[in-house]
Amino acid sequence: MRIIYIIWLRQIKRYFRARARIIGSLGQPLLFLLAIGFGFGPIFQKAGQGNYIQFITPGIIAMSILFTSIFSGTEVIWEKQFGFLKETLVAPVSRSLIMIGRTLGSATVASLQGIIVLAISSAIGFRIQNYALLPVSLVFMFLISLFFTSLGTAIGSMLEDMQGFQLIMNFLVMPLFFLSGSLFPLDNAPKALKIIAALDPLTYGVDGLRGTLINMTQYGLSIDLLVLSVLTIIFVAIGSYLFSKIQI
Repeated sequence: MRIIYIIWLRQIKRYFRARARIIGSLGQPLLFLLAIGFGFGPIFQKAGQGNYIQFITPGIIAMSILFTSIFSGTEVIWEKQFGFLKETLVAPVSRSLIMIGRTLGSATVASLQGIIVLAISSAIGFRIQNYALLPVSLVFMFLISLFFTSLGTAIGSMLEDMQGFQLIMNFLVMPLFFLSGSLFPLDNAPKALKIIAALDPLTYGVDGLRGTLINMTQYGLSIDLLVLSVLTIIFVAIGSYLFSKIQI
């Protein structure tokens, strides 16, 4: 357990040292929140759907977490290429423990960014509807972070170059985000789109955040929590297995 704590702490320290990375990672979520939130707000309101900033903020929080956590896989490839990972893997500890420590550290970092986006959103007009459920929203943030960090680590463990990782991420990240219902309600969406959204893991994270922050949910908090928890456990196991098979 000590090795998990050490690696977890190292990942967090690395995050706070990279100030430019913190600012850069917040740029896209804030652009979406301000440009789309205020730009489409009047149209959303005229359609009888209420305040668009209220609706879109949980999705933007999820987007911030998604981007940060899944791109943690680039660190695995980078460390493989420059030999830093070899120094870690030769340690007399289980590779699974090393992977879990890395995953927890990166997931904590992604969750912190989600909290920052939530704080900024509150400053520009977003209002939490039920503060009693705020701790549950933090649980959803961490589960989203843990799931996509594990996915990013699993993909990074199988690849040898950054270009291949970027291609796969571009193919995955934007569809995962746009098909999750982050930017539009799924209530009146076409049936085919609803089916696709139901297969998107991020959908349950976004829905869980909406349920805890603004009391609006498509599937119900219990279903969101169950599906996201089960998928997270599965992908942490997959990520641990693939990480343990890295050749050094």
